[in-house]
Amino acid sequence: MKTLRILVLATITLFFSNCSKSQNIATVPVTQFETKLKATEKAQLIDVRTPGEFSEGALSNAKNIDWNGDNFEAEIGKLDKSKPVFVYCLAGGRSKKAANKLHEMGFTEVYDMEGGYMKWSATHPSATKTEEKGMTKTDFEKLIISDKTVVINFFAEWCGPCKKMTPYITKMTKEYEGKAKIIRIDADKNKALFNGLNTELPVVLVFKDGKQVWKKNGFVSEEELKAQL
Repeated sequence: MKTLRILVLATITLFFSNCSKSQNIATVPVTQFETKLKATEKAQLIDVRTPGEFSEGALSNAKNIDWNGDNFEAEIGKLDKSKPVFVYCLAGGRSKKAANKLHEMGFTEVYDMEGGYMKWSATHPSATKTEEKGMTKTDFEKLIISDKTVVINFFAEWCGPCKKMTPYITKMTKEYEGKAKIIRIDADKNKALFNGLNTELPVVLVFKDGKQVWKKNGFVSEEELKAQL
């Protein structure tokens, strides 16, 4: 009986410990993120994207500390752990990992911007660079018009799920040659086009006769994609 009570107490303690951990990290929409950011004096705003991404546009007063860089923990360690920290990346994947790492390092209040810089750019079109790079919307519309099924996979080099999908999509491109068009598009090199689609990475779009018939965000397995062909 005593052993049972100990186990129950340990379970309850673990439960509240996990709850406390989740409460220290808040993933919030862009508007809520900005409201809290503006209300915080000398806010610690961290952009965890690569320096290349950062140089092409970022939130005002953000400090760039690359999540995938060699000095992430060392640079984060220079921040004040007793004050709120605001983090964001391009789409939300890296900032979520960074927020968890900050909590592990002892930061007590961390805000992660949901949807990342892409979502922020969509709500602040006048504040982002207007120069278009890569494929235009017109080019894309021409690309999806075909008598064959067209598969479009938007990816990025830093995207974990994208990397897992690369081998089989590359293989399928050859397997389905002449039967379907399978095209991969780098979202970072075609930002204007990708942002205009209002979606997230990774994403697979399937078109037939120029019309979208299937879409899935997140990891897509080989079996799932083959089922659409």
